[in-house]
Amino acid sequence: MGALKPWHIAVLVVVLILLFGAKRLPDAARSLGRSLRIIKAETKSLHDDDRDLAEKANAQAGYQPLPPQVQQEPYPQQTPYQAPPQQQPVVDPVQRARDS
Repeated sequence: MGALKPWHIAVLVVVLILLFGAKRLPDAARSLGRSLRIIKAETKSLHDDDRDLAEKANAQAGYQPLPPQVQQEPYPQQTPYQAPPQQQPVVDPVQRARDS
């Protein structure tokens, strides 16, 4: 009952030719093949992305927590205020060339 006989395939081919015409069937098959190749490439890239994420998760799982810090004094010693070093004024090279 569930077996596909050769005459079933022949009837299916005749019906497809009558519905779509002999000229459009190769184009339809070609576009179907392209679509299947695109789907295959996309599913492969999804699997690769999943594998990359799993590798990153495993790499992060290997990190060790930081060791506890030594307790510091509640109020560290204050250092006297030092002014930042004076910077040379910026001179525009074009203006310097005009002045010369």
